[in-house]
Amino acid sequence: MTDTPHHDPAEQAGATRRSVIATLGGATLGVAALGFAASQAAAEDRGSTPRAAAGPAAACVLTPEQTEGPYYLDLETVRKNITEGRAGVPLTLRVTVVDIATCFPLPNTAVDIWHCDALGVYSGYVAGGSTPDTTFLRGVQLTDSAGVAEFTTVYPGWYVGRALHIHVKTHAGGTVSNGTYHGGHVSHTGQLYFPETYNTKIAALTPYRNNTATRTLNARDGIYRNGGSSTVLTITQVGSDVGEGVTGAVVLGVNPAATP
Repeated sequence: MTDTPHHDPAEQAGATRRSVIATLGGATLGVAALGFAASQAAAEDRGSTPRAAAGPAAACVLTPEQTEGPYYLDLETVRKNITEGRAGVPLTLRVTVVDIATCFPLPNTAVDIWHCDALGVYSGYVAGGSTPDTTFLRGVQLTDSAGVAEFTTVYPGWYVGRALHIHVKTHAGGTVSNGTYHGGHVSHTGQLYFPETYNTKIAALTPYRNNTATRTLNARDGIYRNGGSSTVLTITQVGSDVGEGVTGAVVLGVNPAATP
């Protein structure tokens, strides 16, 4: 179909699945789960939004890095609502960023996200009708005192060869001026994924059902298989109908001094 970009052979798996889990008594690596009862690598059908605890968690886990992919644009535009009128099921995305050394939230960290629309199209690229001067579904938010950055967007669609996903970077040490994030350095590059139960429900709705590309399941996505289970979003429906919107939450553990 004309609205679906081609498969990305350039997207290769990044860092391997997180492998270090340690208690605070002798941790050498880690990211706080902030009091979450389950690991981010737990089963995909979690149904409630996690809340941050007041202090460090009992265990820390390093969030694996994944490939940036070919569709990144260094726009650094600071904005909460990134939809630009793009059709789709409303998604409130909450990303909590935690310091792996202390297991405490990281405030003032820039969370930079980008993803395709319901038909698999990325802004800023000449593919499927998209043009280089578009910026939909891209934006940056700074984390608050609890380490949380929140976006208003839409549930992404899919394209050939990839499971549904959102790209994410975190930036440390920069500043904001004139609505743009400047300076600093990238401290994490990864991807966020969705529970298949929700992917199936969303795929049946308009405009997603107009996407004729074959949908790749998480388990069959080569990038997902290299650590993606640790960044599957916890999804909560806004109402009784999934079409009314959902909230997705995830915790990222980063080393703010790292320069991947």
